[in-house]
Amino acid sequence: MTCEVSPILASAPSERAIRSDASLERARGGVRIGFARRRDRNLGTQVADLAQKSPMRALFPDTEAGSEATAVLVNTAGGVCGGDRLQTAVSLAEASAATVTSQAAERFYRAIDRDARVDVALDVAGHAALHWAPQETILFDASRMKRRIRISLHSTARCLAAETLVFGRKAMGESVSTLDLRDDWQIWREGRLVWTDAMRIVGSPPPMLISPLGLAGNDAMTTLVAMADDLIPARDAIRERMEQASVVGGASIVNGILIARMVGDARGLRESLVELLKTLRPMLLGFPSDLPRVWSC
Repeated sequence: MTCEVSPILASAPSERAIRSDASLERARGGVRIGFARRRDRNLGTQVADLAQKSPMRALFPDTEAGSEATAVLVNTAGGVCGGDRLQTAVSLAEASAATVTSQAAERFYRAIDRDARVDVALDVAGHAALHWAPQETILFDASRMKRRIRISLHSTARCLAAETLVFGRKAMGESVSTLDLRDDWQIWREGRLVWTDAMRIVGSPPPMLISPLGLAGNDAMTTLVAMADDLIPARDAIRERMEQASVVGGASIVNGILIARMVGDARGLRESLVELLKTLRPMLLGFPSDLPRVWSC
């Protein structure tokens, strides 16, 4: 008995034959959202501009009249691979108010030889208030991420932004032994650069993940920045929370910007961040304390 192999199957590339991310289909997507105050100010903020390119999408759940607008970002691809390029741009016109979050944690998968690049641009006009609140970014073993976050603020703008990086899924028995990460932040105020941070975690294994001067074996890290009229109560609230919770880090005010960094295990850090954001939202932005519902999923 003879068995013939289908020409299609015989010519299908094996995993070994794929030597570059460039030989695979990759995502080139983005989303742009512009918010503006409604003519009847009592009705709050509305979406004034929207552009989307697959796999990026934005959903807009109903909110109560007079409250801030809410946008939920969705990556329909289910994750980010080497060679992908994703862009997000959010702008708030004068006196508008919005919270922008994500439907779920974003996942960066193993790359072959190309970086996954993510660009985030947040622009907040005078007397506007923005809460940038994406859920965690999970970095799988051998992932390669290059991310740039740029925040441009008017002198009277208010902003609260937090990003959490999770290195592997410890609960699933997964760890990160190889990583190439570049995470760049810039904050501009009235066209002047007031804070910048360029973090690089690279290696096999990455020394920063295990060093006592880095994550010291913890698997998650949060960077939080804020700008508002009075930042001292918020700084003190962050420091108090870190003393009570199983996280370590620090909080300082530099050039009129509140900057905090916290390190801990992924679950404990998320719980601490949720409680902290519930405190900071009304304190800094005048928003209700509750986070968008996707955070409770």
